[in-house]
Amino acid sequence: MSEKVLDCRGLACPGPVMRCLEVIEQEAPESFVVLLSDAAAQENVLRLLGGKGYSVATAEAPDHTKLFVTRTAHVMSAGEAAVASASAPASAPANEKVTVLIASEGIGAGSDELGGKLMLNFLATLPELGTSLWRVILVNGGVKLATTGHPCLEKLAALAANGAQVLVCGTCLTYFDLMAAKQVGETTNMLDVVTSLHLAGKVIRA
Repeated sequence: MSEKVLDCRGLACPGPVMRCLEVIEQEAPESFVVLLSDAAAQENVLRLLGGKGYSVATAEAPDHTKLFVTRTAHVMSAGEAAVASASAPASAPANEKVTVLIASEGIGAGSDELGGKLMLNFLATLPELGTSLWRVILVNGGVKLATTGHPCLEKLAALAANGAQVLVCGTCLTYFDLMAAKQVGETTNMLDVVTSLHLAGKVIRA
């Protein structure tokens, strides 16, 4: 039988991630191939596959990337996952998780310069949340904060170093042609964004 091929060329995130997740959860294949033409989608798919126990070898073609995916770890069934969850140490209560959503370079309207200064101060103050700060999500113009030379980059990197997960929208990076300029955080997709907002006990929008 020929190897399964997922042709995700032309699909923007989270399309490729959703297709890979569907195949893994429904079929748990030992190996399969994924074709991608979007850099942001590739980062997101690689992160998903690694988390699901698969190793990946890549091959570049003129108009796409080919991922050769091989299972290297056991993929738990829903029942096994439930048992593992029940026996695992208790995690922090969900209502203590704080997700921060940042959708622009500045805070408020009226002055871009003032908005930028407020954002810098906002990021500098977030450590006051302590371990409650779970994720910082950057979308739309907010992704610029994570790029080379931005005044807020150092503060954002400090948050990541202190344990907060910084998620940077891959579709947004691609739109602004900033994929190569990203210096901190994980490239993410709308599935991760929605999940983060849903699971958070509190959401702060800057």
